[in-house]
Amino acid sequence: MPRLLICLLLIIPLAACNRQVGNAAPPRVTGAITMPEQPSTIVVPVDADLDQLERGLEQRTPRQLWTIDRHLDTCVKARRVNLGIAKVRVTPDLGCRVVGTVTRGPVYVGGSGDRLVVTLPIHARISAKDVGGVAGETATGSAIVRATGRISIYGDWQPTAKMQLSYDWTQPPGIHLLGQRITFTDKADEKLQPMLAKLERDLPAELSRLHLRSQLEQVWDQSFTTLQLSQRNPPVWMRVAPRRLGYGGYRIKGRELRLTLRADALTQTFVGHRPPDLTPTALPPPSSELGTPGLRFFTPVLADYAQLEPVVQRTLRKLAVRGIKLKGIGAVDAEFGRVTVYATSDNRIAVGVHAKVKARSSPIASAEGEAWLAAQPYNQPESQLVQVRNVEFATKTNSQLVDLLAALFADPTVRAGIADGLAHDFAPDYRKLLVKVERAIGERREGDFVLRTRITGVRNGRITATGAGLFMPVAVTGQADISYRPH
Repeated sequence: MPRLLICLLLIIPLAACNRQVGNAAPPRVTGAITMPEQPSTIVVPVDADLDQLERGLEQRTPRQLWTIDRHLDTCVKARRVNLGIAKVRVTPDLGCRVVGTVTRGPVYVGGSGDRLVVTLPIHARISAKDVGGVAGETATGSAIVRATGRISIYGDWQPTAKMQLSYDWTQPPGIHLLGQRITFTDKADEKLQPMLAKLERDLPAELSRLHLRSQLEQVWDQSFTTLQLSQRNPPVWMRVAPRRLGYGGYRIKGRELRLTLRADALTQTFVGHRPPDLTPTALPPPSSELGTPGLRFFTPVLADYAQLEPVVQRTLRKLAVRGIKLKGIGAVDAEFGRVTVYATSDNRIAVGVHAKVKARSSPIASAEGEAWLAAQPYNQPESQLVQVRNVEFATKTNSQLVDLLAALFADPTVRAGIADGLAHDFAPDYRKLLVKVERAIGERREGDFVLRTRITGVRNGRITATGAGLFMPVAVTGQADISYRPH
């Protein structure tokens, strides 16, 4: 009877006399994280070494360009003397045999801006023999051949060049014979014109040896790939699917021929298992549209709920050691046990706490059970510190009255302790992720091309409670460049 009387006296404020109480667990949200599809544009320079083009022309062009061996009826014109009443020829026209060779020096390829210049020095050694039965002389001469033009790339990705050819005799080949100056530039010119035409053909052919299309096809196919950004905590993959490739001209600077290309791609980020690669499409023709240089994609920072559970438990146990006083009840002794955290509906976190509580004012007024609360995670813009708000019961309690366990978890101090335990600083995970991403995409070789990327900006979004954990999306921006570097 005394025990029953005490229970009756406590039923209104406590509604608990050493019995199991609690409220029902809220529904659990499951499923993988869905990352947004991010269109990425990489406007990149593709560098080719002019030395390689130079070596190709050097191999194509023979050292001895041509030879001359022919008879001329008039090598030295007849000499005439003016006697006042008439001009009298005192010597006849003299024929001769012209022989000689024309060789070249080293080929030099240079230029600036969009102007490509090929320079070829040539040297002539020409002799006039048997001039009217007199021993001949040898003449030497030098000229500079220049091929100037611009490169174009057509729909099949084959580079071509339309060249304008010119040459200047810096030392015209000629000799003094029998008091007259004999030059052989016209004879050399006859041989020089076919050589210039060959150079005009050879330069585009040599440009084609860069194998731009085949190299781009290889890179295009290999660009349909999946990169692992993080191996664990959690595994993160980025799948890349290129859409188009544009050509934006070229510039010559120093010894580099720099083509500007734009690659438009779709980047998709997956958390967990590696997604299947997409089937490569055919290399499209070059597009004339170019966008802002850059690389953009999303990647997640994820906190497993299991990481939060011991933190909440430690926080509540410290609170119990300091002592808890409940409104209308007074001091209580509380023991906090197992903590369960998972995602529930409306972007909230469900928190289940097993606890024992006993009122010090009555040794028989106690309760034990599991209380379920829900909280909304949030973070300030661009902040990696995640906090929770609106900590409240996830479902209604089993009792129609306010029992001791419900009073414990309705206490503002207890709820504040739970909120503190659920707070999570993503900054260390954030920094680790960026290190992983930089390592994954920093430098890659694809065939004869080397792709280098650099992260230039990172922004994090709003926190979301997902079935896989607390998820913070991170938008990464960067720059990229491609160099043509054959093995």
